[in-house]
Amino acid sequence: MLLDVQLDAPPDQLRTRAAEFAALGLDGLFTFEGSHDVFVPLAAVAPTAELDLMTNVAVALPRSPLHAAHAAYDLHHLSRGRFRLGLGSQIRPHIEHRYGTPWSRPAARMGEFVRAVKTILDAWQTGEPLNFRGEFTRHTLMPPTFDPGPNPYGVPPVLMGALGPIMTRTAAATADGLLVMPFNSARHFRERTLPAVRDGLARAGRDRADFTVVPQVMAALGRTPAEVDRARAGVRALLAFYASTPAYLPVLDIEGHAHLQPVLDALAKRSAFAEMAAHIDDETLSTFAVVGTPEDCAHEIEARFGGEADRVCVYFPGYTPAGEHLADLARALHALR
Repeated sequence: MLLDVQLDAPPDQLRTRAAEFAALGLDGLFTFEGSHDVFVPLAAVAPTAELDLMTNVAVALPRSPLHAAHAAYDLHHLSRGRFRLGLGSQIRPHIEHRYGTPWSRPAARMGEFVRAVKTILDAWQTGEPLNFRGEFTRHTLMPPTFDPGPNPYGVPPVLMGALGPIMTRTAAATADGLLVMPFNSARHFRERTLPAVRDGLARAGRDRADFTVVPQVMAALGRTPAEVDRARAGVRALLAFYASTPAYLPVLDIEGHAHLQPVLDALAKRSAFAEMAAHIDDETLSTFAVVGTPEDCAHEIEARFGGEADRVCVYFPGYTPAGEHLADLARALHALR
């Protein structure tokens, strides 16, 4: 199984960090819509990093499909064909109050956004007239001045992040692949995510062999008890944040932890973030994350996602694992390929 990790460094250190990851034997890097732009870090490293690159995810709904298509085209060219565009919807408060844009019918909008991006990229690649007429967006004008022409590395894949059944079915019906949200569990993946993927593919008349599933997972990684304890603290904090969000209640519910959501939500509304992590005990942590040595984590990832995924995006929230631990994790996952 291939290993992708987050490219998270100050802008002037991105190329150095990417080179370090490549030297450790990692396979890819991803960015997400956090405290920095999601595309610029990848543009900084694309010409020199011999690694796969992906947005995981770029928030689609505040953007135009044309903006996303141009960014994907250029990053695919810069990286010599190693870029994948990962798109996601975000939740309503962030769309309305952080991005300052309207919110409505997220699954319908996401499905149309993905189709629009793919139509634009295909029009540039084939030279066919651009003619996308959707419910939310329309793209029918592409004079030669604004058409970059065929990409020498082909059309970049467009993947979509999803959690619930409607969004997951939409991803399976429209995108080239699914990005499984990091707040997940083995049972939710097998009992909720995969059936929704099969349903979406069947509705669209698509083949599972042509659809990529990329799980994301949080890891508390270390060799010594002190290292693992430090890693657990970071993972607990992020798990508590996710678990406070109503959108993630189905994941908690299927594992018998639904009672945590209202408690953590109340604490979050009081900004009592320091108290929230205490509600994530070791059993809850190991249900929604992987914990232990690099080899332990690799085997747990394989147990959860093996047979359904050939690569995984691993997060290390709140801490930075030692380089040799990352190299060991990559080797252990490659051995399970």
